[in-house]
Amino acid sequence: MTPDVQKPQLSVVLCSPRGFCAGVVRAIDTVERALKLYGAPVYVRHEIVHNRYVVESLREKGAIFVAELNEIPETDAPVVFSAHGVPKAIPAEADKRNFFTLDATCPLVTKVHREAAIHFKRGREIILIGHAGHPEVEGTMGQVPGPVLLVQNVDDVAALTLPVDTPVAYITQTTLSVDDTKDIISALNGRFTDIQGPDIRDICYATQNRQSAVRDLSKLVDVILVVGAANSSNSNRLREIGSEAGVSSYLIADGSELNPDWLKDAKAVGITAGASAPEVLVDNVIDALRRIGPVNVSVLPGREENIEFRLPAELSASSPTS
Repeated sequence: MTPDVQKPQLSVVLCSPRGFCAGVVRAIDTVERALKLYGAPVYVRHEIVHNRYVVESLREKGAIFVAELNEIPETDAPVVFSAHGVPKAIPAEADKRNFFTLDATCPLVTKVHREAAIHFKRGREIILIGHAGHPEVEGTMGQVPGPVLLVQNVDDVAALTLPVDTPVAYITQTTLSVDDTKDIISALNGRFTDIQGPDIRDICYATQNRQSAVRDLSKLVDVILVVGAANSSNSNRLREIGSEAGVSSYLIADGSELNPDWLKDAKAVGITAGASAPEVLVDNVIDALRRIGPVNVSVLPGREENIEFRLPAELSASSPTS
């Protein structure tokens, strides 16, 4: 469609930071490096990250995604665990089958796993703040040989049946920010007399930064487009934050899902992207906007992110080892 030159120019404001975080970059690089060193196939348990474009791109290069390890035949090919982390039973099963495994779990998720294990060894009941059914939550709940109590909201805290003097420790899903968890943490602190939790510095930097940027963006635009997958927890939360700020906000996978009706009477549109969404999809959305009418693209300055995580040690060699 040829842009309508009679239309006024639409201001498009890009969030910063947006898109890939260091944990996602590490996970994708793990699969790509394994493919380069060992060749196809490389098996990946679950989606390496929550983004169809990323998954399909890796599949075209030779990655095979499976729901569970029992779908993998006897093989010498690498088996990669996704960025979300896995219960301890999964690596144990892989070891029994003599699989060569590569752990692409985000180091910030691994840190939460370690905290859970330490608190459990010290005799504390573990409470996890997170979303039921999310792969990261399932992985974290499988880190200790005992119950992990999941709370999703303040009502769940009130429903806990533990005595008030029970030694407890809480941990959080990394894709939840300080703002997402503050009311639940406050309720936990009010509910128990012997409670420990992570330092605020342990919260995922990328989650907090992207949410703060959307709050700033919401003051400048009429519509917010969040580029991300429907099953991405952090992408959905970015859309919710825009809506909570009173701005019409939509989650779209790419430019093909853009509805021109959303832009009626809009003078400024903000764009951000979830932590699993590549920049190419942001560009795709901007191209879709240009097909509707003229646009002027600018970037809203935000916090710089310079964090990098090392690949698994098995991939540090320049050539495969036997």
